[in-house]
Amino acid sequence: MKIKQTTLLFIALINVFFFQIIAQKKFELADYAKFVNISDPQISPDGKSIVIVVSRPDYVNNRYNAELVLVNVASGKKRILTQDRFAVSSPRWSPNGEQLAFISKASQAKDANNQIFLLSMLGGEAKQITKAPKGVQHFAWSPNSTDIAYASLNEPKNKAEIEKGFTAFEITNNDIFVGSQPQPSHIWLVNTITAENKRLTDGDWSLPLVIPPSAPSSPFSWASNGKTLLFVKVATAYSGDGQNRTVQILNVADGTFKPLTTRTKLEAYPNFSPDGSAISYWFKKEGINESINELWVSNANGGEGKAISKKLNRDLFLSAWMPDNKTFLVGGHNDNKTSMWTMNLDGKTMPINIGNVSPSWSFWLDATVSKTGAIAFTGSEVNKPVELYFMASTNSKLVQLTEYNSEISKMTLGKTETIRWENDNLKHCGIVTYPANYEKGKKYPLVLVIHGGPNAASVEMFSRFPQILANEGYFVFEPNYRGSDNLGAEYKLAIVQDAGAGPGRDVMAGLEKLKATGMIANDKIGVSGWSYGGFMTVWLAGHYGGWKAAVAGAAVTDWVDQYNLGDTNVGRGAAIGGSPWIGDNMKKYIDQSPVTEAKNIKAPTLILANTGDPRVPVTQSYKLYHTLIDNGTVTKFIGWPIPAHNATDPVTQIETPKQWLTWLNTYLK
Repeated sequence: MKIKQTTLLFIALINVFFFQIIAQKKFELADYAKFVNISDPQISPDGKSIVIVVSRPDYVNNRYNAELVLVNVASGKKRILTQDRFAVSSPRWSPNGEQLAFISKASQAKDANNQIFLLSMLGGEAKQITKAPKGVQHFAWSPNSTDIAYASLNEPKNKAEIEKGFTAFEITNNDIFVGSQPQPSHIWLVNTITAENKRLTDGDWSLPLVIPPSAPSSPFSWASNGKTLLFVKVATAYSGDGQNRTVQILNVADGTFKPLTTRTKLEAYPNFSPDGSAISYWFKKEGINESINELWVSNANGGEGKAISKKLNRDLFLSAWMPDNKTFLVGGHNDNKTSMWTMNLDGKTMPINIGNVSPSWSFWLDATVSKTGAIAFTGSEVNKPVELYFMASTNSKLVQLTEYNSEISKMTLGKTETIRWENDNLKHCGIVTYPANYEKGKKYPLVLVIHGGPNAASVEMFSRFPQILANEGYFVFEPNYRGSDNLGAEYKLAIVQDAGAGPGRDVMAGLEKLKATGMIANDKIGVSGWSYGGFMTVWLAGHYGGWKAAVAGAAVTDWVDQYNLGDTNVGRGAAIGGSPWIGDNMKKYIDQSPVTEAKNIKAPTLILANTGDPRVPVTQSYKLYHTLIDNGTVTKFIGWPIPAHNATDPVTQIETPKQWLTWLNTYLK
């Protein structure tokens, strides 16, 4: 008996020691391989299950392998639905719950197109139901559970001539890397029983064409009677014309359609109420592109209706009808959080209690509502990566249904908190992550990691790179600045025609507040960021001294290049002061471009860029590189041959922070 007790005690001590080892493991770049991403939760019509997309990095093939997983709401048990498919997305239940449609590659070939597949919930293999020559972008089930509307690019009208070598095409408002005539996207209908495809729309106009990072294309929305379909029409397929978007009501029987309102731009994300009597949609506040998304509700017959989200005054990135036809689930950034609320037709808003969980956000809030009013979403906490969450109603207790990333939660992580300050009569907040194993009274080097956008925000959530830096012994400061989308329309618009100076003062005021705590080694501060965060990095390094290192990723340095060569090109004009080629506007562009004062940068600077980036063309990084080199600043310029603003492959996604971290360690330690 004594031997048995001794053995049990020994085993218990071993277990305690084992778990302490896990808890004390340093979180580092190699642990990126352990991350499991969860997205696009869809609740089954009977409310008993949620299907999610689960993806893991595959470094051998340099891709993410994804699968559809069915999660039982009551038990949390999981069942993999798709086999031998490395690419799956957009799972959508048929309204009767008997089938699940999803998008996947038609073959394992690298250039294979996305098509729609159907999976019977009674069992069996998924079957392909579309063979769109240009693939499928997104789709929506008809209420009859038989038809599916989907979006697909047109083939070129002069396809035969192109094949013979006649490849000339017209260039208008598009990015510098456009290699052929941009083709419009249009609506098709497929019958899931006969696999018969029918074109519903055609023309030189287009459905929205999304170039990431941005919100997804406005999805289709069917009326409850299955006779009409809501979609968004864009004037042309050229990306610079994307502001000219309007909500349309399509008669499915004959393909005719009419506009919902008399507006000509900035409408998006229409959605029929469950009973089909009303239509909700987004419109930019006061018709200003740089302002916040407001939620509008109109009669199903048409008309502007009324804006119901004015009192909330937040930039909405979610609006889903609740089953009662008079309430919405809405969401967006809110101060130092990503929040969700219920909102009725009179604009009365009530916050939903989700504790410290921050719903996943990427210019879109990853949440869904069931027929019973249940909510499913993916989200994270500051010390817990993304998982799946469920609420039986908006007043119910939040339940975590998965633990895909529990191993990472047990690693050594830095404490995260919010810091607040005021500048120029504006209130600001930022996120501070402490060094892992922080010791009170000791001073630590600091790295600023500035968010891009500027239509975005840093909030309390799990952030991989700041935690990597924390485990390297750094304080990390993620400041929000005027132009961020977390404090309403006035705050967001305060950046218009003040791209760098005002935001620069905001960040520096926050930095001074942090330095005043006495925790920072003031002679070891670095500044860094990607996209608009890169813009801010170059601006701050050129206008303020004291930096010991800088990392400028995909940095906007010259607004003239951004206007002429970027994917949204002319759409940027109003934010800077109109076209640079009209009147005296060029001076505004020069004054607000970081490259103008980049000659003053003394901090050793690492420049990072994707050479085929359509959002921030690499020309701007070249200008920064030559400015710094010619003025004797220690500089290194690293590029990746990637035709995107953000890399989507796992190898580059770990290479980029590795370069970033190595540079900071070289000059801050």
